[in-house]
Amino acid sequence: MKSIGIKPFLHVRTARNPVYSPDGEVISFITDYTGLPQVWDIKRGDSWPSQVSFTDDRIMFVQYIGNTSLRIIGMDHGVNERQQLYLLSDDGEMTPLTFSPDHIHHYGGSSPDGEWIAWSSNRRNPSYFDIYIQNIETYETRQIFSDNGTYSALKWHPNGVTLLIQKTNSNLDNDLGLLDIQTGSVTWITPHKDEAHFSYPQFSADGKKLYVLSNRGREFTGLGVIDLISKDFSWVDQRNWDIEGLVMSKDKTMLAYSVNEGGISKGIILDLESYTYSTWNTPMGTISDMAFSPDHSKLAYVFNGAKYPSDIWELDLETMYAARVTFVSHSSVVSERLIEPELVYFSSFDDLEVPAFYYLPKNKAGSCKLPVVVFVHGGPESQIRPVYNPFLQYFLNRGYAVCTPNVRGSTGYGKTYSHLDDVRKRMDSVKDLTYLVEWLKEEGNADPEQIAIMGRSYGGFMVLAAITHYPQIWSAAIDIVGISSFRTFLENTSPWRRKLREAEYGSIENDGDFFDEIDPLHRIDAIQCPLLVLHGANDPRVPIEEAEQIVNKLKLKNHPVEYIRFEDEGHFFVKLENNITAYTAVADFLDQYMGEK
Repeated sequence: MKSIGIKPFLHVRTARNPVYSPDGEVISFITDYTGLPQVWDIKRGDSWPSQVSFTDDRIMFVQYIGNTSLRIIGMDHGVNERQQLYLLSDDGEMTPLTFSPDHIHHYGGSSPDGEWIAWSSNRRNPSYFDIYIQNIETYETRQIFSDNGTYSALKWHPNGVTLLIQKTNSNLDNDLGLLDIQTGSVTWITPHKDEAHFSYPQFSADGKKLYVLSNRGREFTGLGVIDLISKDFSWVDQRNWDIEGLVMSKDKTMLAYSVNEGGISKGIILDLESYTYSTWNTPMGTISDMAFSPDHSKLAYVFNGAKYPSDIWELDLETMYAARVTFVSHSSVVSERLIEPELVYFSSFDDLEVPAFYYLPKNKAGSCKLPVVVFVHGGPESQIRPVYNPFLQYFLNRGYAVCTPNVRGSTGYGKTYSHLDDVRKRMDSVKDLTYLVEWLKEEGNADPEQIAIMGRSYGGFMVLAAITHYPQIWSAAIDIVGISSFRTFLENTSPWRRKLREAEYGSIENDGDFFDEIDPLHRIDAIQCPLLVLHGANDPRVPIEEAEQIVNKLKLKNHPVEYIRFEDEGHFFVKLENNITAYTAVADFLDQYMGEK
């Protein structure tokens, strides 16, 4: 099959965040069909949606307020992540609510009567998040909880006078509490000694119990229930894989969630009256953003697979048959070229079995040695999964094999696995990559002279660490919004983010000597392969100085390095034209240094 350019792959759109209108006749969702994420509606029975919002910046979420037709949306400017809240009317008009563009606002749901909303913000102090409520008619705003920590409102209790709130201690540990709106007092309901997270909370019909996903006292995340009077915690569903994305039907009789089986989703419906479980079939991929219809007869969700780019699907809960609702991602030019991976495992230096997804191109003979692109995910408390990725599919179309490992430190494989790279064990995960390369050469038919490494965010650090600590095995490298020095990263990242990241990376005070030893910025003399760096000027997570300090040093040494800076992007490249520029450059770079030889 003749290869095509990268643009068709980048023009494949995505859909996410489906929410039903109160009458169930409309599903609102977010899609980048116009090149920028906006709100669209699809009416039941219609074959194509209509655009509702028309902004110059990305829409980050959409939710209906109570049983009204009013919708609340979040939007930032220039992908700077300082989200502001707006009311969105049926005619597309937007009414600003938060009026504080220098600060972040996280939405926390609407009251049962639809008169108030809750949100958290760092407007009092950039390092901390407090909790506020706001009347959507008068726009009156009240700060109802303040403390020096990272707090957020999650949802209103059915009684309308209590908020469920969260205190984030680290990326993997948090506490839930019930906040009395009138008095400001908090009753914490998730006591625990060791690290644990509590997520996707759902109140029972009588408001006396809280269903929640947690890994308290165990390796994997299960479904539990908390008695809000006694604070007793008991398990409802425990598996040897993580449970994800818990939602509850409006009549409080059903729960929906998915099981992450090695990166592949399996959907579950739990009937709370009979305690029976039902599943439905999907191709290889992930299930997310689930939402029950108001009459609890349907379940909308996002399905995303390597061969099935992100779209909205709907499950009939009587027949358990799922049908695709939106087709914004459909591309006849691209669809026949898409490739699913194989889940493989390789043994690392300490005999740890490390999982990876390995994609093989269609147009290479079996005996031909393959050029390979190793793509490393960010986080590191994250997991790469077999979803549609435009540039990875393009590489496959060009004849490259692609391998996406979940090295130690990744989530999805148990609590112990996610801590195997903490602080001074950081370089063990980089060493995993060297054993992956050996596996690729011995088992994956890889050409040892044509192995490139690519990653974004923390994955960008992994790229830079790999080419400075193990320079001889890489033919080319691409760093996207990556960290070049943990010392300078922690000094310059957002103040509230620094505390959360120190639990994973360590602190300058305690581990500065270690940072100086491992940081790629101090080891550029070791780099042998050419490097491409891409970064957004508005990045609040990994400041752009992380890119420019290593690029400048390499230029002074006349080392082959290319650098693209996007003035109107942040940690994520959102605008279509910028993605075309970025990944066309990536493709050209790989072809230059990894093309046919």
